[in-house]
Amino acid sequence: MQEFSEFVQSPKLADVRYDVRGPIAREASRLERAGHRITRLNIGNPAPFGFEAPDSILQDMIAQLPTAQGYSDSRGIYPARVAVAQYYQSKGMVEADVDDVFLGNGVSELISMVLQALLAPGDEVLIPSPDYPLWTGATKLCGGTPVHYVCDEQNNWWPDPEEIESKVTDRTKALVLINPNNPTGAVYPREILEAMADICARHNLMLLADEIYEKITYDDAEMVNACTLSEDVLTITFSGLSKIWRVAGFRSGWIYVSGPKHRARNYLEGLELLMNMRMCANVPAQHGIQAALGGHQSIEDLVAPGGRLYEQVHAAHQLLSDIEGVQVHPAQGALYLFPRLDPEIYPIEDDEQFVIELLRQKQILVSHGRAFNWEDSQHFRLVALPAVDELEAALEGIADYLAEYRDAVARG
Repeated sequence: MQEFSEFVQSPKLADVRYDVRGPIAREASRLERAGHRITRLNIGNPAPFGFEAPDSILQDMIAQLPTAQGYSDSRGIYPARVAVAQYYQSKGMVEADVDDVFLGNGVSELISMVLQALLAPGDEVLIPSPDYPLWTGATKLCGGTPVHYVCDEQNNWWPDPEEIESKVTDRTKALVLINPNNPTGAVYPREILEAMADICARHNLMLLADEIYEKITYDDAEMVNACTLSEDVLTITFSGLSKIWRVAGFRSGWIYVSGPKHRARNYLEGLELLMNMRMCANVPAQHGIQAALGGHQSIEDLVAPGGRLYEQVHAAHQLLSDIEGVQVHPAQGALYLFPRLDPEIYPIEDDEQFVIELLRQKQILVSHGRAFNWEDSQHFRLVALPAVDELEAALEGIADYLAEYRDAVARG
């Protein structure tokens, strides 16, 4: 009988990681199948926690379903692209035009397409550490080399422009900016953003601005859109409906291209080629964009004092801060906290195993810090989407687990 070799994954995947949905999440699913109730604090998915889409978005999509059965223009339907262009006009980008806007199946798809169109083998992309891991994984999958610049935990998790510039080489093609930041919750001040834009201008780098959480900020944090920083920098801004408008499953995102587009004609032709190859984004979900960007912005009620997101993020920060040996910066934006465990008290060598044991013992699921391309094993990311009483119960479980860990260390 003829023997056949096994089918194996492409070597392109050898260094690609996406641990926020990796082995730990599979272990959580196994425990659920065994009858355990898992508190999932690992994924920024608003729907399971009772965050519902505004009715206006659903009504527009439902009304348009009879006309949304075929392909659209590969760049997206015209009314939605006009709405996105007008949104950036309202931010001061008065020349924003419908032809500067491309729609996609969420920001995740658009990140991959933008990098595919840009990178040759060995080209480098400057990416924050910690990062949203899709940026690192997609860069590697596209043949590029991710080069991480370190965000400073001692300085509000803000990046250091001097360190960023020290990592620019003749192979560097782009600088990634995630603001508000996932996983740290940082919102970057204008002077740091201007310095990053200046680096791009002087080194002819593309600025890739992931702003999917742009309206989710707290207290006096100021969100500055990267596209407004410089007319001399080719900037691609990523945003969409998933977080702000609570429709993550609709997969409805966009990019807006600004700056010296005359120097990017060839690149943009390549990007449009990739758009054509996937036919188009989900057409029904595109019909929600115009409704989302116009009218009352309900996210403002959620992030103001007394609003649900505001109260949950602040409660989670206080509860974490009350645990011995846990240090955590308050979130200025987004949905996350990225606490540090004091290594003198919690000498953790394998943060993935640490998180798996927390899951098994307390049925609480968080993400380990190295999943976000962070350099040590002392951090984890917690999602602040559950209601305050659920967060209190979950943080009590984490506090109990950490107390047991401290006792085990003390016993040797």
